[in-house]
Amino acid sequence: MAYGSIGRDPVTPTATDAAAAVPLDDSSGGEVQVAVSPWRRAVGVFIQNKLAVIGLAVIIALVLFCFVGPLFYHTDQVHTNLMNANLPPGNGHPLGTDPTGYDELGRLMYGGQASLEVGIAAAVLATIVGTLYGAISGYIGGAVDAVMMRMVDGLLAIPSLFILLVLSVIFHPSTGIMILIIAFFSWLGASRLVRGEALSLRVREYVQAVKVMGGGGGRAVVRHVAPNAIGTVVVFATFTVADSIITLSVLGYLGLGIQPPQTDWGAMLSTATTYMNSGYWWLIYPPGLAIVLVAIAFNFLGDALRDAFDSRLRAR
Repeated sequence: MAYGSIGRDPVTPTATDAAAAVPLDDSSGGEVQVAVSPWRRAVGVFIQNKLAVIGLAVIIALVLFCFVGPLFYHTDQVHTNLMNANLPPGNGHPLGTDPTGYDELGRLMYGGQASLEVGIAAAVLATIVGTLYGAISGYIGGAVDAVMMRMVDGLLAIPSLFILLVLSVIFHPSTGIMILIIAFFSWLGASRLVRGEALSLRVREYVQAVKVMGGGGGRAVVRHVAPNAIGTVVVFATFTVADSIITLSVLGYLGLGIQPPQTDWGAMLSTATTYMNSGYWWLIYPPGLAIVLVAIAFNFLGDALRDAFDSRLRAR
């Protein structure tokens, strides 16, 4: 998925920390003007997007379902029970059981934990690495910037799915390994986006003031360049969560994801396809629907955050 760069005027600490609404006295008897902080205006734009609110509600519901649900709905997701294999939904098993006898509803919660953990952790790791890499490259510029970005271009030219398949075969695909493997390619997009922001931010007065006052390049990057690219970074991270979950599902569907007794939604869907013509619908629809819902929800959220951080929309 390609992401466009998001223009954003840097916000000085004074503007960021300003009060949310400050009434201004008008002695001429006209209407009273109200100065609204950029963050309050961004929240207003976000709330006006109904799809984003729905997406956020879906994400919260899925997180509660996967991480809080097992506290109330106890199932054994370690020991198999072939006597209960492929039972249809009914008493004791609201969504039936899978081919190894695991309760499908409990399995859906258990698999969702791995999917969400890998998706969110890989997105956070990729965003941090990509932000620092892009900010350093854009701030330094010149030959260093050219070399750093050619490295990124070279990695982007390699088919990511092919490398992901190779790495997942070489390494034992645990949750931690899958996070590192998916983040290994996901940070490239962030570096290009932040680098573009850094090229424009490095010539701003407040960044130049750091140099005049004797501050180092590291301080300028960490304290000024990276924070003022926050809009681009947040939107990228949101979309990357959805991409990471889908990537994990693809690897799981191919049998190269997290291995049993652990599982993820993609692995559950892979198992279900074996019984596609057997009428075991409860094996197919729940994990498939969960993948679609979480991907759409994070994309709705990313679209709304992009609008909220867009300075032109906030100025309306």
